[in-house]
Amino acid sequence: MAEHGQTPAAWTAVIIMIFAFLVGGLGLILGISWMFWSSFAIFIIGVIVGKVMQMAGLGAVPARGSSAAAKS
Repeated sequence: MAEHGQTPAAWTAVIIMIFAFLVGGLGLILGISWMFWSSFAIFIIGVIVGKVMQMAGLGAVPARGSSAAAKS
């Protein structure tokens, strides 16, 4: 059964990415350019953390083969 992102890796990555968007939006509204640009780094950190957690066994396991072949 597909987990549809219901894993610790997915939740952690998404929380970090949402925080990055909040920091970026706040930096944009307040006119603080370093805060805006640092949000890109925070977003990339979220991607990396999610992938590392998936590789550590806390994420969904990729399906082998195509999904169409698995359903046949």
